[in-house]
Amino acid sequence: LAVAPPLDPLAPPQVTAKAFAILDLATGEVLAELNGDEPLPNASTTKLLTAYVVLDYAQSHPEVLQETVTFSERADQTLGSTSGVKAGEQLPVYELLYGLMLPSGNDASVALAEHFGGRLANPSQPEANAEEAYDAFIAAMNAKAQTLHMTHTHFANPHGLPAEKHHSSAIDLAKLANAALKLPEMRKYVTCRQRGCQVTSLNGYSRNILWKNTNRLLGQAGFTGLKTGTTSAAGACLVASGVREEKARVVVVLGAVSSDARYVDARNLFAWSWSDTTR
Repeated sequence: LAVAPPLDPLAPPQVTAKAFAILDLATGEVLAELNGDEPLPNASTTKLLTAYVVLDYAQSHPEVLQETVTFSERADQTLGSTSGVKAGEQLPVYELLYGLMLPSGNDASVALAEHFGGRLANPSQPEANAEEAYDAFIAAMNAKAQTLHMTHTHFANPHGLPAEKHHSSAIDLAKLANAALKLPEMRKYVTCRQRGCQVTSLNGYSRNILWKNTNRLLGQAGFTGLKTGTTSAAGACLVASGVREEKARVVVVLGAVSSDARYVDARNLFAWSWSDTTR
């Protein structure tokens, strides 16, 4: 009797997204992709790199997480999703990172850029005006992207609002997630579902803020992070991590047709990556 040839592995599921990538966190291998190297607008998934730059710096300078950030008018007036902190209000860096990552605070990204940019540009002269510091932080983000071999990425701001020459790719964002998850401090932020914080003011008052994570996969079995992003230009985007039966994966979807669709896309891609049809 003739022996039938082995069956080909099942292809990844169809998705609404313009691009996706699935990365094995154990090996760093890209298991599957669709338009994985295509530069696309990536919305607030940008903030993964914003947080990574700060937390990577904090590995050798842990004291900076306790520093106080005073919100500027520029940070307060940043459009889009917000941490809700107002100009003149103050809070520690480690708290502001929750305001960056959970509610996806565009304002928080600007405040962090202004706070850290000067020292990243010139450690011997950390003081810089806010505009110089902001620009220096963007330069540091792009330098870090190069270090991580994110070859199809260039950022023009720390938050992901539409801008010329602001883009990344599904594979690049998977590389970033892989690196970010190696930072213990990062795991605290991307896995946190909600966080309460007290902000103070130069005028002497204090008030409480509650931040809730925009990532709807958190709380579902097996899913562990990382970051959502949505703009009209980028569509619905998601960088997600998950583990099942010791198979740890990152799934990136860019340009899904709706918020609901990005989660359906991601869950289907995770299910495929965890199945016996892959490896």
